[in-house]
Order: sequence, then C-alpha cells, then structure tokens
Amino acid sequence: MNERDWLAQRFEENRAHLRAVAYRMLGSVSEVDDAVQEAWLRLSRADATGIANMGGWLTTVLSRVCLDMLRSRKSRREEPFGPRTPEPVATSTSGSSPENEAVLADSVGLALLVVLDRLTPAERLAFVLHDMFDMPFEEIAPIVGRSPTAARQLASRARRRVRGGEVPQPNRVRQREIVDAFLAALRGGDLEGLLAVLDPDLVVRTDIAGAPAESRGAAAYAKQAVVFAKAARFLRPALVNGTIGVVLAPHGRLLRALRMTIEDGKITQIEIIGDPGRLGELDLSIVD
Repeated sequence: MNERDWLAQRFEENRAHLRAVAYRMLGSVSEVDDAVQEAWLRLSRADATGIANMGGWLTTVLSRVCLDMLRSRKSRREEPFGPRTPEPVATSTSGSSPENEAVLADSVGLALLVVLDRLTPAERLAFVLHDMFDMPFEEIAPIVGRSPTAARQLASRARRRVRGGEVPQPNRVRQREIVDAFLAALRGGDLEGLLAVLDPDLVVRTDIAGAPAESRGAAAYAKQAVVFAKAARFLRPALVNGTIGVVLAPHGRLLRALRMTIEDGKITQIEIIGDPGRLGELDLSIVD
C-alpha cells in the first residue's frame, strides 16, 4: 500500500466523524461536502509522518475550514430567498434516501440547528466542539484565535442562547407543560385536548409574507389547526424573542415561529410569524 492509499484509508476511517462535526457547524449538506473535501485536500498535501493523532488533526483542520466558511457566509449575507436555514443531512452510505436523511437530521435536533445558525461563527464553533464533541478549550482556542479562557466564554455565551439564557423558573416549567399539551393535541388531531389548553377568547395574529391578519375564538382556530396534524410533528418548543412558543422547521428549514401568551394555565394569544424578513430577525432559543 502506497502512502496516498494509506492516507485515504485513514481519512475514510474518520469521514463519518468529520461529517457529523461539519453538519453541526454548517447545517448545509452541500457545504458539509465541500468542507470534508477540503480537509482531505489539506491532508493529502501535508507531511503525514508528523501527525500523531489523525482524528484530532483532521478535526482541527475541518474546524478551521468550517470557521472560514461561516465567516464568509456572514460577510456575504447571501440570503436572497429569506433567512438561511439548515438543510437535512445526507449520509455517505449508498442507498441513502430522503427519508433516512430526514431522520438523521431530526436526531441532531431541528430546532437546535435553527438556533445554532443564530450564533456568531466563533460561538458556534466553540459550542459545537466543546459541548457536542468534548474538545478541550486548549485545543479550541488556537482555532478561533483566542485564549482558552476566551474560548470558554464563547461557548458559555452560546450555551446561554441555546438553552434560553436562564435557569427554568416554576412558571416557565408550567408554560412548557402547556406547550407540550398543545403539541400533543395537535399531533394527535385531538380537538378536545386542544380546546382544553386554549382560552375560549383566544386571539390569533398571523403575519405570512407581510400580510397581517387577526382572528378570535378558540373553537375556530382549533378546528383549522387539527387539520394540519401531520405537519405538527415538525413543531418544536422554543423561546421566540424570549417568549414561550414553538417553531415549525421541517427537516431543519424554518418556516414558522409561534409566540404564545399564557395566562392562568391557558393560551390566550398566538402570534404566527411566517414572513421571511421577520423570521430572520428572531432570537430563538431551545426550551429544555
């Protein structure tokens, strides 16, 4: 076996891990493929005899490539059709289907991918490498050009945004229970269950493609909502600009955000945001 074949074999041993890191960093299948390919090109040009830890070396190289791609994306601000959102991840296995890819994307956490896309490139890298892949801050620091302490602070800021920025309070826990009941009723097409968590005088404000509308009454909303029970499986609890709600993100593509007002154990108001311009400005966080 010649040196190039040996390098190719070692690279293939790490490919699945590299794709997992790149997908969480980039959230785009096409960019993942580009980043992994660039990591291979850099390995093929390097002096491999000096690489003691191939997996660690490749992860570091890939992380730098992803960081450059994220920074380039931010500087170009290429959002011609609304906010850029994560895509379903593709596997490198032959016979991969869109259904399998969607399941794999969902295993990462669709709402998490949407929130990660709101972080700065350095925050995203520090959070992904440390919190998801256990890389020490001493190794993350040179990638982002910061000290280990500064890298730790980057991850901490990212963690607060991802997890909602605060320790859950009793009312937040209760709100989450109500949102969970709302989602369970929607997914099950349970009209009575949905009405049980909605205030009879519910106010629903909708902003889709810049066309605001308002409707009133829980019964009218519930009858329309249960019709879309199949799509409800893509709804995930989240904080929307600090307010409890849910996001609709099929295969990681953010389509709707719902902000809810909850009073006395009932949902009294729902704001449905679907306008691409407004979606891109939202501050989203995961609700644990």
